[in-house]
Amino acid sequence: MYLKPIAHIENDFTDKFGIPRQAGLADVPGRIVFEPEYRRKEAFRGLEGFDYVWLIWEFSEPFAPEAGEERRTEQQDFGMGNADGGGASAEGSENAPKTGWSPTVRPPRLGGNRRMGVFATRSPNRPNRIGLSAVRLERIGEEPECGPVLFVRGADLLNGTPIYDVKPYIPFADSHPDAHAGFSAEHDDYTLRVVFPEELLGEIPAEKRTGLLDILSQDPRPSYQNDPDRIYGLAFGGWNVRFRVDETTLTVVGTEKDPSRK
Repeated sequence: MYLKPIAHIENDFTDKFGIPRQAGLADVPGRIVFEPEYRRKEAFRGLEGFDYVWLIWEFSEPFAPEAGEERRTEQQDFGMGNADGGGASAEGSENAPKTGWSPTVRPPRLGGNRRMGVFATRSPNRPNRIGLSAVRLERIGEEPECGPVLFVRGADLLNGTPIYDVKPYIPFADSHPDAHAGFSAEHDDYTLRVVFPEELLGEIPAEKRTGLLDILSQDPRPSYQNDPDRIYGLAFGGWNVRFRVDETTLTVVGTEKDPSRK
């Protein structure tokens, strides 16, 4: 079966590191821009009445380890979410199943030391690189150069990720609030306390602060890293944010504008 991208997402996630492991965990805006042949108004008729939509997309950023890096990649599996940072640029995307997949992965919410079956997780390291995310639909816009554009919030996709389909989220069919969540329920309330000095937070544009704080509180570190002296760097929205984590507290120690972004 050949799948053809119908759209891609544009947002502030310019690197896999730090992308939320589930949709809806960070209040980050994004735009779904469609390919020219799908920019027909009638294709979106009625969608404005839905609060959420499903995105079906591809983990197009390669996750296979380089030689000698097998253990590191296994422990980087973000098993409880869509992303070891989400999807990737549509450029060079392929639909062929991934070779060398592992039947088990190490979900970070379980400390990165317990193995679970890949089909019991949402790890990107799976036979077919397909992602599924429910995102909030803010509005449907119309732009001269892009035609209909979906403005969404809460996506866990890398900027440029190819999207293969959009479907409405239907609460009576898609929501099961009494369902058991398996091992994921063990740490579903895990967050870090974020210390972001006012003088550093003030450098970040106001419209990006809420999303950035959400991302940091979700602990973007790989599960195998727990060094309180290590400085991590997170790229988001044209800014590089440096931080360290000591037990349950994340402290931002520096911010700087990415010179490659205008």
